[in-house]
Amino acid sequence: MPSSNLSKDPDREELADARTAWAQDRTLLANERTFAAWMRTGMACVALALGLRAVFGDTEYPYVAKGVAEVFIIAAVLIFISAAKRCGAARGQIDRHDTEVASYTRMITLAAILAVGSICVGGILWLL
Repeated sequence: MPSSNLSKDPDREELADARTAWAQDRTLLANERTFAAWMRTGMACVALALGLRAVFGDTEYPYVAKGVAEVFIIAAVLIFISAAKRCGAARGQIDRHDTEVASYTRMITLAAILAVGSICVGGILWLL
């Protein structure tokens, strides 16, 4: 695929190839935005778990509050893992042309850190 450096007088095929390349680049950038949205959703699940524990922690049944909070911690971890897998799958199907995208290793590292952090928060919730 050609880069954005078109010849001085591009023909229809060259223009079509350039448009295709730019569309693929936009798709890669959309994939990064989707990954970030899934990370935010996972962190919202962790925040919800902490909020549930804070609100319902002093009830007669603290284990119920902890159990429900853990459901959201598990959901967060699954969201992080799913986001990393989906991001990798999308990256493997699309060629990069003119855009600079974040490295897949960095995305996997972020998802792993958030997953481990969520598991730690879940452990702390049981100790409170």
